[in-house]
Amino acid sequence: MKLLLTLARQYPWRTLLTLLGISFAGISEGFGVSALLPLLNTVFNQKIQASGGGVSSELTSLLDQVVQSVLAAVGLSPTVAALLSLFVGCIILKCVLLFLANKQIGYTVALIATEMRMTLLRSLFASRWEYFIRQPIGQLTNGIAFEAHRASTAFHFGAKMAAMVIESLIYIALAFMVSWKATLLACGGGFFILVVLRRLIKKTRRAGRSQTTHMQDLVAQMTDILISIKPLKSMAREESASAVLTDRTRKLNRALQKQVLSKAALGSFQEPLIMAFLVLCLYAALSYWNLSLASIMAMIFFIGKILKQVQKIQNEYANLAEYDSAYWSLIGKIETAGRAREVLTGSVAPELKVSIHMDGVGFAYDERPVLTDASLEIPAGMLTVLCGPSGSGKTTIADLLIALLRPQQGEVWIDQLPMSQVDIHRWRQMIGYVTQESLLLNDSVLQNVSLGQKTVTQQDVEEALRAAGAWDFVQAMPQGVFSVVGERGSVLSGGQRQRIAIARALVKHPKLLILDEATTALDPKTEKEICATLQQLRGRITMLAISHQPTLLECADWAYQLKEGAVTLIKQPSGLLRLRDPIAAGL
Repeated sequence: MKLLLTLARQYPWRTLLTLLGISFAGISEGFGVSALLPLLNTVFNQKIQASGGGVSSELTSLLDQVVQSVLAAVGLSPTVAALLSLFVGCIILKCVLLFLANKQIGYTVALIATEMRMTLLRSLFASRWEYFIRQPIGQLTNGIAFEAHRASTAFHFGAKMAAMVIESLIYIALAFMVSWKATLLACGGGFFILVVLRRLIKKTRRAGRSQTTHMQDLVAQMTDILISIKPLKSMAREESASAVLTDRTRKLNRALQKQVLSKAALGSFQEPLIMAFLVLCLYAALSYWNLSLASIMAMIFFIGKILKQVQKIQNEYANLAEYDSAYWSLIGKIETAGRAREVLTGSVAPELKVSIHMDGVGFAYDERPVLTDASLEIPAGMLTVLCGPSGSGKTTIADLLIALLRPQQGEVWIDQLPMSQVDIHRWRQMIGYVTQESLLLNDSVLQNVSLGQKTVTQQDVEEALRAAGAWDFVQAMPQGVFSVVGERGSVLSGGQRQRIAIARALVKHPKLLILDEATTALDPKTEKEICATLQQLRGRITMLAISHQPTLLECADWAYQLKEGAVTLIKQPSGLLRLRDPIAAGL
């Protein structure tokens, strides 16, 4: 119920319109059925009179009297044609109102799923980098794909349950006017059914929570394994990976079996209990209560409706209990990401005319020092190379320059502007970034370079491909820039993929180009070709290349070595290396 109240507060007008539509639909159906009472009484009274009996006014129910009073107030005579027409009209009105209410529920379900997905995406993209890199990608994927759907479906079940409660109240009011004794007995029976079977609802809720947990773990592990499927298959280790996923799948299956068992038991036990109370009401009406045959028929109809609604309410509540764990799991992800929101305080637009420099910067991950009093300068328009052993802090420096991370000591400067005063969003728009494993979409070259941005034209893409040295091989492809590159760029060579990635980084005309181990996996020939491309960009773009490779070091204008948290200048524009053997020094 907490979930339903929460969603009702978030979407008050949609919820109100839905409930109003369902309420009026229930009233319409109830009045339509009630309109048959005068007709039934007329038929039965005529038969009684024909057999020589009289008509007792005591056998006329309060509901019959109310219906006849309403008909008289609107100027209708209780004729057979009028009553049947009224009945049909009320049923048609009910169907129309239910259609509108169900449409509103469907639209709201779609809206909830969409808004929750968008809220999670916005929260994730706005979070600090330290938070983002520690999140299992599969769990986030599961949240967007499955949990958002299940959370919105929970509203569907909750709205249907609320609708059935409203309809039940309407039927209770109508039944009360026929026989208050029978109505109280039916309500007591409905309450008894809810209490007796509540344990099955709790089991369904626990099964739903287990489903959410196991589905989250399964998707998270499957995502990680599929990303690494090539080396796993190459080493014949896919069976081990399959065993992990199989174990998670079996746990998920057990949770599903428990949920199915609980809901099946709920349905099986409800039916005989409902029939028992319905028969009890009928027996009491025939043996002890002074009701007309028409009233007994109306009473059985309304009591049956009430007990059936109780059954449906309990079933929908079970569905709600099964699905609500997905909503709270997704809300937890959104709130956690919201608490890790990146705070951007600067407002000054940078220019990068002179250099970027770090001054006495210190940084540690979980109290593990990575940089200690690190200082370096990256002159504008030149190629600077950063080298050093793995774990020495090369990528950390790149993250500090991008402002994904903030120095714990010292400061980063763009020209004479401290990073703390910089408009970070505008600064990142001035950066092109290429990694060792640049992800290419299973789409055209055009889409991979432009990333679907409408402001990027085909001419911009062509210019970027030329600048990256990729135009010749792209033009030779069957459909040129419209050729599909395959899953993760599988139809291209490693060097070609990197050139497409460089073109993607260049298409927005960045001021700073960062290549993070972008040539590490390439053969020497391809690496030299990439270096030649970078040299052609000298003077137009400021470039920072992170690499272990000596080839980039040779074509660099400036070069720094990182080791044990310290930064050492090893090359400057004079062209002389300060280390005789940079590879032996751990580069």
